[in-house]
Amino acid sequence: MTGITGLLGTNLANTLLENGYVVSAIVRNPRKYKGTRGENLHLIQMDLSGDYDTYLLHSDTVIHLAAETATNLIGCDTYKHVNTDATIRLYKKAKQQGVQQFIFISTAATIGHGNLDLLGKESHKMKKPFSQLCYAQSKWKAEQFLIERKSEMDIKILNPTFIIGPNDNKPSSGKIIRLALGRKIVFCPPGGKNFVPVRDVVQGIMQAFKYGVAGEHYLIAGENLTYSEFYRRLGHLTKEKQLLIPLPKLFLLAAGIIGELFRLCKVKTSISYINMKVLCEKNYYNNQKSKSELQLTYSSLDQAIAQAVAFFRRKNGKSFPK
Repeated sequence: MTGITGLLGTNLANTLLENGYVVSAIVRNPRKYKGTRGENLHLIQMDLSGDYDTYLLHSDTVIHLAAETATNLIGCDTYKHVNTDATIRLYKKAKQQGVQQFIFISTAATIGHGNLDLLGKESHKMKKPFSQLCYAQSKWKAEQFLIERKSEMDIKILNPTFIIGPNDNKPSSGKIIRLALGRKIVFCPPGGKNFVPVRDVVQGIMQAFKYGVAGEHYLIAGENLTYSEFYRRLGHLTKEKQLLIPLPKLFLLAAGIIGELFRLCKVKTSISYINMKVLCEKNYYNNQKSKSELQLTYSSLDQAIAQAVAFFRRKNGKSFPK
């Protein structure tokens, strides 16, 4: 597997090892891996451009999680190098070494989102503003490469939405929680997301070992919530009284234009016009295909939020309120 040091990678490795799997993982810095260790875990210190053919020779499944997800990069080159080119290279080497199954963890952003009246599903084409993101474009190109080769290997493409849960050491998606913990005032963009427990994404990957159709996409999606709804849910679970202040769409778009000026000067910033448009969008999804074809049963988002909060507070020396 790749991407073992991230939120999803750490939780997946823990579960695989608990279930008796032997896991070999490519990792640039083994010290960054904070999950379960043991004789069945082999951390291979190299990056995705390294010579990992020998390890593929003794593997029956590749789970490709590693990706460039930073929102402050200027231009598409880095996204393409990591998310498209490295995926193609890994697949070709896996095929050469006789790997039986290739599970690619992409993103829901490559699938057309919807609203509460018509939820996005796997058959929907990617739409603006997500189709304008270099990250989503690079993932989509990797998907297309793999789909064209579905007759060569058992390829499954999983498209998780916004993942919530413990062991987010970086943090990545957990930043949405960190931004609110301990604060009296929380600013809420006008848009919304689909939030999914990391446990469900892990189970979706493991169900894909046995179920699903080669070359198919599977949205791994939980609850559709506005940012305000999410923060109200978070406040209820943490028992913190907070004032939620909505951010006007025009304010965010104006900030995005200013951010573009900085980016023109080669200043790395996550504030861009497209990123601000994404915060204003309600991107909601349907999970029926994963339920029926992967036989996936979804868990409680509240529990995932509580576990994420507990994890962050343990790192800061604070306990989660009962």
